[in-house]
Amino acid sequence: MASEPYVKPTFETPEGAPGEEYHVPGEPTRPPGERIEGRSPWYLAWRRLRRNRVALAFGALFVLIVLFCLAAPLWADIAGTGPNTNHLTDQITLGGEPTDVVAPNGTPIGPGLHTKFLLGADTNGRDVMVRMMYGGRTSIYIGVMAALITTLLAVTVGLLAGYFRGWTDSVLSRAMDVVWAFPVLLLGIALGTALAFGGLQLGPLTIPDNSLWIPILIIGCVYVPYMARPIRGEVLALREKEFVEAAVAQGKGPLRIMFTELLPNLWSTIIVFFTLNIANNMLLESALSFLGAGVKPPNASWGTLIAEGYDAIYTAPHLTIIPGVAIVLTVLSLNVFGDGLRDALDPKAKIRLEH
Repeated sequence: MASEPYVKPTFETPEGAPGEEYHVPGEPTRPPGERIEGRSPWYLAWRRLRRNRVALAFGALFVLIVLFCLAAPLWADIAGTGPNTNHLTDQITLGGEPTDVVAPNGTPIGPGLHTKFLLGADTNGRDVMVRMMYGGRTSIYIGVMAALITTLLAVTVGLLAGYFRGWTDSVLSRAMDVVWAFPVLLLGIALGTALAFGGLQLGPLTIPDNSLWIPILIIGCVYVPYMARPIRGEVLALREKEFVEAAVAQGKGPLRIMFTELLPNLWSTIIVFFTLNIANNMLLESALSFLGAGVKPPNASWGTLIAEGYDAIYTAPHLTIIPGVAIVLTVLSLNVFGDGLRDALDPKAKIRLEH
């Protein structure tokens, strides 16, 4: 019996053209036979991120805000005043005429095109521009340091609870549920009020009540459950993977497995949560400082600036509008960049949300 003639198989590409090599739109064409080098997941994430120009633009905006705040000492030298220097009885020349920094009725000078008091003065005659730059340094510092504390505690709790499971998971999860049960703002106010007098005593270490570490520790602790629970869920899923079983078969201990096998697979989640957590921390710090349970005078933050300008909101609205706009721009830039970073590190996240 004669055999059928051999027919070379073909394959269908997404375009439906048989026998042609599929070309990804936007990628450079390669000559036939050229070796294709593999790319690391971090390179692929960066390639996806750089295509998201909106996220990059807001990320650049946050960098500019940070640089603006770091330049506070330089601007203070140019303006010739400090963040807590009063000018109640001083005058500046505007239009060739001397003008009171603070009018006799208590109304401060507003923003104008002059080096000193560029954004006006507050009711105590202090330069708003200088105080806003120093206040931004405080707010960003608290946001970043609190995010580091939250990340450290949340990763530790999530790894222990997700890997060991059993009674360890039950104890840690119930402890997180207790913190989760309280609204963040109310819990922050309660802790801030309790530590407002006498500070915090941690063994031989004493933290005074006017230290920035008081709001840092409060904010860093209250957000731990919001990060620990998703990390615990990922660890529970990763624990059943083959590479963990292989590590156990090789005789690796629990700590080695958690830090060499599980933790590297959590970096993308940790980075995204860390970025978004900075924005949440800055918002909470502003709220606590506005309510008197956060940063204590004479330290300046954007929250304290809003609180100080609240009483003069009708006569000097710039005292609340300027730091309020700074908070909005900073938090918005972090949130948009964090969303773009999440989509870049986890390309399936957007697909899951859409479905």
